[in-house]
Amino acid sequence: MIKENQQLLNRLNVLSDGLIIYLMIPVAFWLRFSVLPDGKVTVSLSYYLLTGVFFMLIQLYIFLAAGLYKPFRHIPLTRELERLLAACLLGFILLLSWFSLQHQDDYSRQMILIYFLLCLVLLGGKRVVLRLVLRHYRSRGFNLKHVVLIGCGPLAEEYLNKITEDKRMGFHPLGYIASEKREDWELRYLGGFEDLEAVLEKRKPDEVVSAIQAEDYERTGKIVQACEKTGCKLSIIPLYTEYMSAHPQFDDLDGIPLLNVRRIPLDNFANAFVKRAMDVVLSALILVIFSPLLLFCAIGVRISSPGPIIFKQERIGRNKKPFMMYKFRSMRVNDRQDTAWSSRTDSRKTAFGSFIRKYSLDEFPQFWNVLKGDMSMVGPRPEIPFYVDQFKEEVPRYMLKHLVRPGITGWAQVNDLRGDTSIPERIRYDIWYIENWSIALDVKILFLTVFGGKFKNDEKLNKTTGKDSK
Repeated sequence: MIKENQQLLNRLNVLSDGLIIYLMIPVAFWLRFSVLPDGKVTVSLSYYLLTGVFFMLIQLYIFLAAGLYKPFRHIPLTRELERLLAACLLGFILLLSWFSLQHQDDYSRQMILIYFLLCLVLLGGKRVVLRLVLRHYRSRGFNLKHVVLIGCGPLAEEYLNKITEDKRMGFHPLGYIASEKREDWELRYLGGFEDLEAVLEKRKPDEVVSAIQAEDYERTGKIVQACEKTGCKLSIIPLYTEYMSAHPQFDDLDGIPLLNVRRIPLDNFANAFVKRAMDVVLSALILVIFSPLLLFCAIGVRISSPGPIIFKQERIGRNKKPFMMYKFRSMRVNDRQDTAWSSRTDSRKTAFGSFIRKYSLDEFPQFWNVLKGDMSMVGPRPEIPFYVDQFKEEVPRYMLKHLVRPGITGWAQVNDLRGDTSIPERIRYDIWYIENWSIALDVKILFLTVFGGKFKNDEKLNKTTGKDSK
């Protein structure tokens, strides 16, 4: 039943998207030329409507390629909206390119902008409402995905806890298959591994989830055969799941699948190029626009105490390569700068140093680090070698933060993990950022850095440990 419901929902989803994309053309035309002032029609509505037929089909294909019509029980809303934004931007870039190729220079730019915003708001709003409605009905026992669980060890227990804690996800466990019954579980015991095929024939689940332990690994082949014979979808929780990212990637070696345990979006050339381009543009603009403020800080540091204006300190950057990070000097020259963290009441700070640190003005020279390529606008905060050597032995996965360029601000920092806070917790956030990077996420972090406020992440962070300091 769930398969038929999913197919119907997908078709309605595509149909409603198509209607929104097409019907917003006359709405945008009416708003621009009948509601807003100075409306002069230079291209007829019929031309827009004819072009809109082809644009609607292209935009729907882009949505399909972007995975917007896949089942979204496992996909967080924020990620779906990010995909929607990217797909809409690509579609409208193609639309503008079409007008240029047709030498149609008289089209209304304002109308196209209104059309883009209308589509984006309605398509995004529809998805938000759909999620809320489905979650409401799933919490009441409708639109459930019936699951048979294989295994009763720690992996199976973790999976069961997650799907039962949040009923809105819409998963209903029918029972479990295992070598023996687990007395502390209320979930129905359906039988041993030898009973799997008969259970699947009788229960007809929407999905089978295998979460077997290492000692049952040799049963994998028979589990796959039983699911294929009964036509049941099989999902497998790997034995090494605790070491994997949430989004692993497979490569193909002449038919042999190779699993990349940790997928890094910034390993993709296009992603890295876009992030680097944003870093260069933003850092250059900030250095130019705020040059008077930089001069004020430089004079203040010079007057406040003897010593250099710029404080240079070795930090560990991308691929564990050391670099010199720059700051306006906020402390008196001392011999503990490479081994001691500073605190709010640090006696080494000058009066002017306390002022520029309070407003983070001491960080401005790091935009030069960004321009040089040592750092990024957003990323894990870099650490001094003394602490890197210490933490890599004490904190699991600490060195994973060096897979990307360090940043002036980061996901951990906007979640209040700065200064004297948990190192493992910060690394947990840093690794989540590295594995879930997107331009939209960078923009969100920059916004929160400038305007303050803690962002409540609605996605489950990967189970990792670690730390960092600013």
